[in-house]
Parts: sequence; structure tokens; C-alpha cells
Amino acid sequence: QVQLVESGGGLVQAGDSLRLSCVASGLTFSAYGMAWFRQVPGKERTFVAAISWGGGYTYYADSVKGRFTISRDNAKNTVYLQMNSLKPEDTAVYYCASARYGRGATTKGAYDYWGQGTQVTVSS
Repeated sequence: QVQLVESGGGLVQAGDSLRLSCVASGLTFSAYGMAWFRQVPGKERTFVAAISWGGGYTYYADSVKGRFTISRDNAKNTVYLQMNSLKPEDTAVYYCASARYGRGATTKGAYDYWGQGTQVTVSS
């Protein structure tokens, strides 16, 4: 049974940093591309960042480029999202997702498994 469990969300002020973690179990983590998406109530879940299964490629939404960094630690079955210079518009529930041999797709349909999400709230 595949599980993705996110953590690290919270309430911060604009300009602060947070690091989200997503621990995967029930799959061969090194064979999966990983991604972060986010969603605010009443809106579509949108792409934030992705990392290929080999870790050699990363992709970012324009809105987070230069502020967020995605990385992975295969020894810990964990993908991270380092978020710096946070803005109120970054407020959302953040979800991690996995895709077998994923190369960094930016669309929701490319991903097979999803976590339950972690709330990030940025106050102005």
C-alpha cells in the first residue's frame, strides 16, 4: 500500500521560510518522479515543483521560481520543498505526488499517488 505523508506546514509571516517534507512508503522511491502541487479552496490544484526519478531534472511554476527548491533524499524516501521569501499568495494546502519513472511532469494526471496535504498559511 503506497502512502505519501506530508509535514512541515504552518503559519508564517511574509518573507519567512518553511521546508515541507513528504515521506513515501510502499513503493520503490528511487523509481518515482515526485512533485508538489497546491490548492486553495474553490480553485484547481496547481503545479508547484517537480523532480525527476533520477533527480537530475527539476521544474518549477513561474510563480515560485527562484524562491522554492525541490530536492529528494532516496535514502530517506523523502522529497522536500524548501520555500523561501514566502508571500501571502503562497497560502494553500500543499500536496506531494508520485509518478513511476516520472520525468517531472507538471500536470495532475501524470501522477499516480497523492498525499493528504499540509496547510501553509502566510500572513501579510
